[in-house]
Amino acid sequence: MGSTYKSASKSHVGMVRQVNEDACLDLPENRLWVVADGMGGHAAGDYVSSLIVDSLRSVPLGRSLEEYSAALRNDLIRINATVREETANRGVTMMGSTVVVFAARGLRGVCLWAGDSRLYRLRDGVLDGISRDHSYVQDLQDSGLLSEADARVHPRANIVTRAIGVEAQLELAVVDLLIAPGDSYLLCSDGLNKTVEDHEIREVLNHDAPDEIVRSLVHLGLNRGAPDNITAIVVKVSA
Repeated sequence: MGSTYKSASKSHVGMVRQVNEDACLDLPENRLWVVADGMGGHAAGDYVSSLIVDSLRSVPLGRSLEEYSAALRNDLIRINATVREETANRGVTMMGSTVVVFAARGLRGVCLWAGDSRLYRLRDGVLDGISRDHSYVQDLQDSGLLSEADARVHPRANIVTRAIGVEAQLELAVVDLLIAPGDSYLLCSDGLNKTVEDHEIREVLNHDAPDEIVRSLVHLGLNRGAPDNITAIVVKVSA
């Protein structure tokens, strides 16, 4: 008997931005979920985030999680090169996107990411951040120079240190996961976690229905003024 994965996603432009540069992929039949948060404006950020989602959708499943994970990674490296080329062709200074990927087989999973879009896990009432932001303020926090509260309101809180399209060589971080029935996973762009507190995320993730959870989380962000696009995907695992 395999485990059952149920998921839902929602993306919103927010209350300030004109364009939604976020994109997401909610593909439970492949056990693949992706959030990408585009950067660069002027039809650049949404081009990159859409490219990531459209491309990863068609990556062959492979025979194992290892094979699938390697294929996803290779695809992201190829996209990075494509974006670099397109940036030069358009004569713009920067086009890029963060990415966080969650893929699963049975009760094993993998998280790949670059930037500050996040994967969280709720297990037995405890919320853990699986990914770790590649960002200027996270580096300061890691050095003990900045508290988490100060990081939220830091003037350079939006600067990421890794992303698709930013460097010639893409550096992806990876974490292998052991999944348990009863787990809930949340993938989100920073538009969510910069407006909604971790304890609120934990509380909402406790609910049963993924579609209700994503609606509630996005609604919370919108109620706080949502200066950025907000995207959330929730994945629930049952035996």
